[in-house]
Amino acid sequence: MSLVIRNLQSVIPIRKVPLRRNVEIIRSILRVEKFDLGIIFLDNKNIQHINGVYIKKNIPTDVLLFPFHDNLKAGEIPQPGFPSDYNLGDIFLGVEYVFQQCKEKEDYYSVLTVTATHGLCHLLRFTHNSETEWQNMYLQEKQVLEELSRCTGAQLLPLSRGLF
Repeated sequence: MSLVIRNLQSVIPIRKVPLRRNVEIIRSILRVEKFDLGIIFLDNKNIQHINGVYIKKNIPTDVLLFPFHDNLKAGEIPQPGFPSDYNLGDIFLGVEYVFQQCKEKEDYYSVLTVTATHGLCHLLRFTHNSETEWQNMYLQEKQVLEELSRCTGAQLLPLSRGLF
């Protein structure tokens, strides 16, 4: 199904093609390529506003998720009952925040790919609220990024490394 990528900010220049290519591979690895997915790029001001309204944290952040399916267990693929249920949800990426968090030698687009992977894992209901949940999410991200790295030649590490 479709992958919609929208750039709703003008602070950080964005090349959509490399991210689209990587996200399509990630969707295939996760076996969710038949589901619609939205990725929206925001600046600090707008992601902070959404974070404040929906998460009650009035600060900018790297990623916010709005899953379509509520009652999934971690890693469970949705089982749509209707054609309109072939939707994973939306990932809002705080691209300005991600850019500001990049360390000196980190490639911004690699970090953006890792952040999108983290978001996709969250849409599949992986979380990191406890050490056990973190371990499960970390292992999922690691497996996906290793497979992506085999396909692209990149060396990507999970965003959830070092949380616990």
